[in-house]
Amino acid sequence: MKINNRRSNLEIIADMLRVGENGAGKTEIMYSANMSYAQIQKYLGFLMGQGYIAKMKMGNPCVTYQVTDTGSKLLKSIDSITEMLGWLDR
Repeated sequence: MKINNRRSNLEIIADMLRVGENGAGKTEIMYSANMSYAQIQKYLGFLMGQGYIAKMKMGNPCVTYQVTDTGSKLLKSIDSITEMLGWLDR
């Protein structure tokens, strides 16, 4: 059962981690996770600061963000909790 139509911080973080699993640029994360520019700045800063996403220097886009091992563990934990609570109908 979905309590409201707004995504929680946890859902936003999970969406970002899913997009970044194979590496993604900031714009790709922003559009794929359906976020505003202000949101991507806030959440990306938090996730990088906590070590869940790492900034990689690459080709095009010049900067790619990649989920770390710790970030992958976090995503698995979020998915497990979401499943246990029955929040599968996102």
